[in-house]
Order: sequence, then structure tokens, then C-alpha cells
Amino acid sequence: MAVLSVTNLSVVKRDRLLFKNVNFAVKQGSLLYVKGQNGAGKTSMLRVLAGLVAADCGEVYFTLQNIKDCREHYHQHLVYFGHKLGINLTLSAVENLQYWCKQHQVVISVDTIFYTLAQLNLVGLEDIPVSNLSAGQQRRVALARFWFKQDAKLWILDEPFTALDTQGIELLSKHITSFLRGGGAVVMTSHQALRIDYPTDELTLEYRI
Repeated sequence: MAVLSVTNLSVVKRDRLLFKNVNFAVKQGSLLYVKGQNGAGKTSMLRVLAGLVAADCGEVYFTLQNIKDCREHYHQHLVYFGHKLGINLTLSAVENLQYWCKQHQVVISVDTIFYTLAQLNLVGLEDIPVSNLSAGQQRRVALARFWFKQDAKLWILDEPFTALDTQGIELLSKHITSFLRGGGAVVMTSHQALRIDYPTDELTLEYRI
């Protein structure tokens, strides 16, 4: 079953047509890798899929339990990760994640948050302001959301490996693979070559002048 279906999608940004009449479907357990040079519209595409901005033309359908275009449940079952981390630099890693969980009605114990941060190699850094962490460490704090949102059906990831070291890339790649094998769907972009051991569909956006 398709989790996400896109029909005749077109987006214009600053009077330039980024892409036109794009059609695809993302099924349960499938990985879609969106490719294209800078300016081709990859980020705009993902923001439209996440419901953050509207397309100029076309439709995006989210299917949940055979109910098409289930808008009221869309963001409940979606996790979006964009260029901005969405964390408060004055708060600690634990405080940031507690706030995010409260926003998204995710019930997680403090012990689970500490355990997850330990998995992400942030032991000893849980209670200090994230402004004191490196860019890669801040990114790991933000990525911890993917360990908490158990009811998510779709992950939309815009350059998730940016600022991560080799170990961080491997850790996230394994978690993405586990999510896919559990029936989740992923749409993502990446400047780095994918190191995900999983069948991958590709969508290439051509740069339009």
C-alpha cells in the first residue's frame, strides 16, 4: 500500500519553475532517494511533502489505514527533519527532547531519553546547554526524535547526514534500515553517497533555468 502519493506536482520559487508535473508513490517499507543538483528543488519538494508549504499545482495524498488524504492524522504519523535542527540552544539535550515529546504527544521516560542519548554517544553531555555542543553533537540530539516516534509511518529527511562523523552516519543508516524493514517509508536527500543496505528507488529533479 502506498503511504504517500504525489500527482502532477509543480512548484515555483522566486518566479522560477523548480519542477513540473512530478508523479510518484512511496509504499510501505520503501526508500525514495530524491536527487538533483543544488537549486533543483529537492528541499522544496520535501517541504511540500511534509505539509510545510503548498505546491503551486498538484496533489499530495497521505494514506493511513486505507483512508486517503487523512489530513487530521498526517503529522501524527510523520517525522520531518530539515536543514534547521529545531532545537533550543539554551536548553540541554534532555530538556529539548522532553519539550519535543510533549509537543508530539510522545510519552517517554527520562531514563529512556538518557539511554537513547547514550546510544547516540552523548554520555555526559545530556544536561548541558546544547550551545556548548559541536555541530555534529547538536545534530545527534535532534536526530534522537527518530528513536522516540514509534507510531511514525513516514520519515522525510533533508540531508540528515550533514555534520555527522562516520560513526554517526553508520548509526543513523542502521536506524533508517531498521525503520524500513519494520514497514516504515522514507523519503530523503543526501549530499553523501547513501550507505544504506536496502533497495532504493530514485527520483532525479533536473535543474531548470
